[in-house]
Amino acid sequence: MHSTLGNDSDNGQSGPVARLIKERIEAALSPKTLVIQDDSASHAGHAGHKHEGESHFSLTIMAKAFQNESRINREKMVHRALGDLLPDRIHALKLTLSPTE
Repeated sequence: MHSTLGNDSDNGQSGPVARLIKERIEAALSPKTLVIQDDSASHAGHAGHKHEGESHFSLTIMAKAFQNESRINREKMVHRALGDLLPDRIHALKLTLSPTE
């Protein structure tokens, strides 16, 4: 499995929310590829932005579990995996989801 954690401040650090996302997605979906990008810094001053960061994320997930599932069902699978992180810890989530080849 290929996994990447990153953020838009390019300091190479990943925070506790990103690590929770990684743990939960890996446990629920066993993805072949998981890329987690913290986009929070580029949303400073916008609604839902938290000054401590980790409120806006982009996820790219490639998982066999998505095979034969509609886009809506794939998104529901991710939302179920993240559970209580939405919307308390994560304000915005951009998803790119695909089955493995």
